Amino acid sequence: MDLDTIIQVLDSTIRLSTPLLLACLAGLFSERAGIFDIGLEGKMLFSAFFSAAIAFTTGSVWLGLLAGMVASIALSAIHGLASITFRGNQLISGVALNFLASGLTVLVAQDWFRQGGRTPTLEGGARFEAITLPFAESLRGVPVLGPIYADLISGHSILVYVAFAMVPLTWWVLFRTRFGLRLRAVGEAPEAVDTAGVSVVGLRFAAVAICGALCGLAGAYLATGLQAGFVKEMTAGRGYIALAALIFAKWRPWYALVACLLFGLLQAIALRYQNIDLGAFVVPVQFMDALPYILTVVILAGFVGKAIPPRAGGEPYVKER
Repeated sequence: MDLDTIIQVLDSTIRLSTPLLLACLAGLFSERAGIFDIGLEGKMLFSAFFSAAIAFTTGSVWLGLLAGMVASIALSAIHGLASITFRGNQLISGVALNFLASGLTVLVAQDWFRQGGRTPTLEGGARFEAITLPFAESLRGVPVLGPIYADLISGHSILVYVAFAMVPLTWWVLFRTRFGLRLRAVGEAPEAVDTAGVSVVGLRFAAVAICGALCGLAGAYLATGLQAGFVKEMTAGRGYIALAALIFAKWRPWYALVACLLFGLLQAIALRYQNIDLGAFVVPVQFMDALPYILTVVILAGFVGKAIPPRAGGEPYVKER
């Protein structure tokens, strides 16, 4: 495998891992605060539709991004209301949101655009364009490092760089700020946080809102950066893979980056190498499409080890009187 092929595979890895990374960090904030969120998939799907629909209607990808984030945060608010205010089952609430998003996006898309549950193709200012970093073209001729900088590091949309910048920012917020300390404490010992005079409900709603915003970025990237519009079920299980990556990372930001890059690499390989001829038989394209999901299960079952979630995760907090 030559350098150009390696760069192409890694370039696809970065693009495919971006929505996974944003969704994984979204789940990290939520679950660190004690709110399990199975609804990452639904939030991404909701955001993908509304970002594509508004971007096509207005011709502005930034208005589309805003619409996608608002739609995702709205679903997060519903999840927070059910899980925090009414102390409902967090897993059931998340699954219900996934079903709601799956059906509602297709229904509204068909009503608005009459194209079988999809939006028209996005063009021009309705899409995020690739950004060429400084000196990318002039350094392209430098052996090894030039192509890596020009073709791998440069040439992505702004949301890709935002996603990777969110990793150190998330680490700093969670482990170097008072807000992060309180957020992690709410997920471990909410009664202690309440005793200290800090609102458990307020912190958990803040975490859920951050989760919604990051899922909004992930969904908007899918529809306006990675692809050129919304199609039915375009998230294709990425929300669940993000949850798997979160468990694989053991709820740590830097490990989450590694996990999402690994799953992105598996997807990139599956997309590039299809119908592989091994002589005796040909590996079918369906197997290659399923490979990332199969390996996700194998990795979680055999290589993660003991992953301990936040102690108060999934449990509604009832204030003692």
